[in-house]
Amino acid sequence: MKLAVVGITGLVGTVMKSVLQERNFKIDEFIPVASARSVGKQVEFSGKEYIIVSMEDALAASPDIAIFSAGGSTSKEWAPKFAAAGTTVIDNSSAWRMDATKKLVVPEINASDLNGDDKIIANPNCSTIQMVAAINEIHKAYGLKRLVISTYQSVSGTGVAAVKQMTDEREGKEAAMVYPHPIDQNCLPHGGDFLDDGYTTEEIKLVKETQKILGDDNIQITATVVRVPVTGGHSESVNIETKKSFELNDVIQLLEKTEGIVVQNNHHQNEYPMPLFAHHKDEVFVGRIRRDFSIENGLNMWIVADNLRKGAATNAVQIAEFLVAHDLVGVTA
Repeated sequence: MKLAVVGITGLVGTVMKSVLQERNFKIDEFIPVASARSVGKQVEFSGKEYIIVSMEDALAASPDIAIFSAGGSTSKEWAPKFAAAGTTVIDNSSAWRMDATKKLVVPEINASDLNGDDKIIANPNCSTIQMVAAINEIHKAYGLKRLVISTYQSVSGTGVAAVKQMTDEREGKEAAMVYPHPIDQNCLPHGGDFLDDGYTTEEIKLVKETQKILGDDNIQITATVVRVPVTGGHSESVNIETKKSFELNDVIQLLEKTEGIVVQNNHHQNEYPMPLFAHHKDEVFVGRIRRDFSIENGLNMWIVADNLRKGAATNAVQIAEFLVAHDLVGVTA
């Protein structure tokens, strides 16, 4: 098994390396890849030092799997080249998510749709992953009619420069501005780029990706994305309207049985999900589960996960694990 991680020096790439080690993913040859300024530097993986290589050298090495986390433009240029050489690419950017010919995968939901012909597989947006993981079984049991989503997203979702802006502001230093406004002690209702209709690209991702993963374009979805000054993970308030009636205890029990979900829903003991405690964990945490009495079949939930782990690196590694377990990888070109 030859595995390449493209973007090894970035926030997600660094976490990817940790997740691969923690989950004991069997690798015979590890190929760390980064931009030209990092080529030749060393990176440690599983007790060994590896030299970071260029995209050209990684392609020549013919990896079985390449996990990309280096931005959309890099993925658009290089993923097809790796795929043409027989490598299975798992891409963490937005480049391929809404391509009708590419599968958008959360393993607990739709990994079974994958086959050996899938050479470019899209990893969903971090905020989408944690939400669909929590609502998929509800959709199967009761049908989702409408979702109203408000996110409280970590600055780490924007990248290392955004984290530095926040920490510099917090320490009273002059900060290089990644966001158009200060982020420390502030909330920015601005995730991604604004579109002509007033929505942002991050908000539209939540709409379109959710419909694609759940296989239902009829789910009505609206979203507001907010950046908040935390680094531990993303939080989401999700208001759900189902097609069928439900008993609240049945929904809670359904969530408790859902793979990868941890229910924290004891308000009497002030128990509810928080990004501070989801940090460095792979599970999706769900709480504040309560009926919305303002509509028929209404439900409110609070969903929290580490956006760099289940929201990115862990989900990608889980896809790779599924591919290996089902013998769906291997250079064939």
